[in-house]
Amino acid sequence: MTGDTPNVEHVYPVSEPHDQGMLDVGDGNLVYWEVRGDPSGKPAVIVHGGPGSGLVGSTGRSFDPSRYRIVLFDQRGCGRSTPHASDPATDMSVNTTEHLLADMELLRAHLGVERWLLFGGSWGSALMLAYAERHPERVSEIVIQSVTTCRRSEIDWLYGGVGSFFPEQYERFRAGAEVEPGEGILAAYARLMDSPDPDVRGQAAADWLAWEDAVISQEPQGRPNAYSDRPPAAQLAFVRICAHYYANYGWLEDGVLLRDAGQLAGMRGVLLHGRLDLGAPLRTAWELARAWPAAELVVVDDSGHMGSDTMRREIRCALDRFASS
Repeated sequence: MTGDTPNVEHVYPVSEPHDQGMLDVGDGNLVYWEVRGDPSGKPAVIVHGGPGSGLVGSTGRSFDPSRYRIVLFDQRGCGRSTPHASDPATDMSVNTTEHLLADMELLRAHLGVERWLLFGGSWGSALMLAYAERHPERVSEIVIQSVTTCRRSEIDWLYGGVGSFFPEQYERFRAGAEVEPGEGILAAYARLMDSPDPDVRGQAAADWLAWEDAVISQEPQGRPNAYSDRPPAAQLAFVRICAHYYANYGWLEDGVLLRDAGQLAGMRGVLLHGRLDLGAPLRTAWELARAWPAAELVVVDDSGHMGSDTMRREIRCALDRFASS
């Protein structure tokens, strides 16, 4: 969830971490975490997107630091967590949705949190919903920016259907996959990103990121090279983790997060979605709101996937509303 420079009226001042560490989650993985805001405030956790984006400079500025205890963490293989997925020796078989769900529970217990508010979007939306449906007793509220549920239709749209709007860029994306007989485009990229040859990995990452850039390029708040201007190691980790997860459709039964939305009954939520989001169309958010009556759907007309000042204002309003509940 990287966007344009935020209007300072819609975010709070930066708060510095007052606690941080590396949590041993098993399988040789250490997950970086930090806590900002009021140590005695309402617990909330930021669940980043990607998968594999890392915190990307997130400091939790949508939260009032005088009322929230703000937990941030880098999911396995990215950001400051180790081992880093940019290293081809890193074992990706122990980086799945199930592993991330377990990591979140370990982090919650490590920090002594009984229940926390979940905030995030894009891939983070799917991960939060999976967590909340499995552990509803551990979630106070959910605020989602850019709703996705990792259904096959959603992933196939992002890495296929939306190519109707960008045929030239999509042709380059497909060509870069070097698809072998019987292989899908996402599996092909996952194979290339596991290559021991750094040139192969580097080229595959560049081709993937060029496609991600193209998809958000026409948004009002989009900016050139939004994905491809990340540091080299972050680029490699992001693409390797993305391809790994999406080639396997997040290891989620198709449609399960919508089907099991009844687990969220009585849990309050706000679903914020940009009407101009080409990569993750509004319909998924609308379907989730129908399946989860306690959630409020807010459609932001001037926003795409990368957000807008209006989106940031709506996020802050939602978080302010839940701060005292």
